[in-house]
Amino acid sequence: MAEEKNKNEAPLKDQILSLSRQIGRACTTIKTTTTEVPRNITDELSRLEGQLYKMSRSASAFEDEHDNMVALTNISQMVNSSLEVDEVLRIAMDTVVKMINAERGFLMLRDDDNTMTIRTARNWEQESIDSKETATSHTIINRVIESGKGILTTNAQEDPRFGGQESIIAHNMRSILCVPLKVKNELIGVIYADNRIRSGIFTEASRNVLSTFGNQVAIAIENARLFTSLRHTLEEVTELKNLMDNIFASIASGVITTDVQNQITLCNKAAEAIIGQSAPEIIGHRLDKIIPSIAQDLLPQLATMRETNEDIVDFEINHNLNERGAVDWRLNLSPLKDFNETTQGVAIVLDDLTERKALEAQRQLFERMVSPAVIQQIDPNSLHMDGKRSRITVLFADIRGFTSFSEKQSPEKLVSVLNRYLAAAAEAVLDEEGTVDKFLGDAVMAWYNAPVPQSDHTLRAVRTALAIRSAIEELYLELPLEAQLGFGVGIHYGEAVLGLIGTEKKLEYTAIGDSINTAKRIQENSRKNQILISDDAYKRVKKYIYVDKLDTIKVKGKSQPVKVYEVLGLR
Repeated sequence: MAEEKNKNEAPLKDQILSLSRQIGRACTTIKTTTTEVPRNITDELSRLEGQLYKMSRSASAFEDEHDNMVALTNISQMVNSSLEVDEVLRIAMDTVVKMINAERGFLMLRDDDNTMTIRTARNWEQESIDSKETATSHTIINRVIESGKGILTTNAQEDPRFGGQESIIAHNMRSILCVPLKVKNELIGVIYADNRIRSGIFTEASRNVLSTFGNQVAIAIENARLFTSLRHTLEEVTELKNLMDNIFASIASGVITTDVQNQITLCNKAAEAIIGQSAPEIIGHRLDKIIPSIAQDLLPQLATMRETNEDIVDFEINHNLNERGAVDWRLNLSPLKDFNETTQGVAIVLDDLTERKALEAQRQLFERMVSPAVIQQIDPNSLHMDGKRSRITVLFADIRGFTSFSEKQSPEKLVSVLNRYLAAAAEAVLDEEGTVDKFLGDAVMAWYNAPVPQSDHTLRAVRTALAIRSAIEELYLELPLEAQLGFGVGIHYGEAVLGLIGTEKKLEYTAIGDSINTAKRIQENSRKNQILISDDAYKRVKKYIYVDKLDTIKVKGKSQPVKVYEVLGLR
C-alpha cells in the first residue's frame, strides 16, 4: 500500500506549485471580497505565493538534477556491471541522449592509428545512426582533443568560435556538446551530442551530466580493455601451456623436476616408463626414495650442481631396477631458477640407454664381421627372410696346428693366442670390404660381392688371403715359437643363397649353398700358410696373380674331383 501511495503522490515541485496557486487564488478572492481584510495579511500572502513559486522552481531543478543523478547512477552500475562494453554503451548512450534532450549522440575512441573512430552512434528514437548520417563538427572534436576540456555551444551557427566553419554551416548544426574521455589524464576518446533542430537545448547542467557520464564510461572502457587484454593473455598462456603439455608429454626423454628438498614436483610420460612407476606414485616423493638404486651416485652430483650453479651433462649411471634388472641411464641436470635467478629446484632429463647400448654392442660386433664401408651401403629393406640367390667368392681360413697346440696350453692362453690369429684374419677380410660370416672354432668363413656388389670380388678374396699370410709372419715376431701357427686358405667362386636365417628374436645373415661347402673342402686340403683357389675362381683373376698349377683333388661331398691352383702372389 505504501508503494502504491508513493506512486500516486505528485512530485514535490508540483505539490509546491499547486499550493502556490491555491494561495494566489485566495489572494484574488480576498481582494474581490466585500469584507475588509487587513493589508498586511494580503501582502504576506502575496509574498508567500512568490516564495512558493521560487521554491517550486528550485524543487523542479532539484528533482531534475536528482533524476539525472539517479539515471547516471543506473548507467554507472550498468556500465560497470559488464566487461562486454559495446552493448552497455549503446544502452547508456540512449539514456544520455534522452536525458539531455539531444537529437544524436556519438561515442568515439582513439584507435591504433591515433584517429577517432565511432564506437556507438544513437539518435533520439534509440536507433543506430546510419553511416551516411554521422556528420559531426570536426573542429569542435579536435578542440576537445587538443584542450582536453568539454565544449558547449547553444547555437554553433552564431557562435563566434565556430560560426565560420564549413561543416557547421553545411550541416546546419546548432546545439553541440562534446566532452573528453580520459583515463589517468590520458585522452582515449570523446562523447559528442548535438541537436540540429533547436538552439539553446543544452545547458551547463547538461555538460556536467555528460562529463560525469564520460568519466564513468572512460573507466568502464579501460576496465574492458584490461579485461580483454587479460583474456587474450590468458588464452595465449592457456594455449602455450597446452602446447607445452603436449610437447612435454611427447618428449622421448624422461623429464623430472624437483624442489630444493629433492622432492619430485613434475614428471612426464617418458619418465614414468623409464622409472617404471606412474606419476601419482612419483610426484610428491623424494627422488632418493623413488629411485634408491641411483641415490648414492646422483645426490652428490645434485649437491655439486647447486654449489656451482652449473649444468651437469651426460652423467651416466649403471644400476638395477627391480622389474628390469640392469639398466643404463644418462642424466642431464640443470638448476631451475625463478625470475630473480634464485634456484628453486632442479630439472633432470633422463634417457634410458639400455637398449641403445645393447644395439650398439651388436652393431660393433657386426662391424667386426662386415666392413663399415659395406654397412653404410646396406639397405635394411633389401634384406629378406627368404634369401636372395647371388654369385659370390667364398674364403675359408683355418689355423694349422691349433689342435696339437691347444693340448699343451691353459684355456686362458689358448683363447688369447686364438684371438690374435682370428683377429688378423678378420682385419684382412674387412680391409677388402668383405663380410665375415662366422668363426668356426679356429676357422674363419668370409665372402665377397654381397650384400653390396663388388666387380672385383674374387681378386679381393685373393688379396685377403695374401694379407692373412703377411699378418701371420708379423705375429711370429711377437709370439713364442710354440705359438707360431699358420693358416690354410681355400677360395671358391660360385652361387649361394644369402639372407637372414633364424627368427625375429635371433637372426643371422649368412650364405648357404654348395659353393660354401666346396670352399671349405678346398681349405681342408691346404697346407700351413698355403692358399688354394678353385678353377672357377682362378678364371676370374688369372691375369692378376701368379699360381702354381696343382693336380685335381678329391673333396668330400663331390662326385667329381676339383681342379685347384696354389696362389703364389700378385702380378
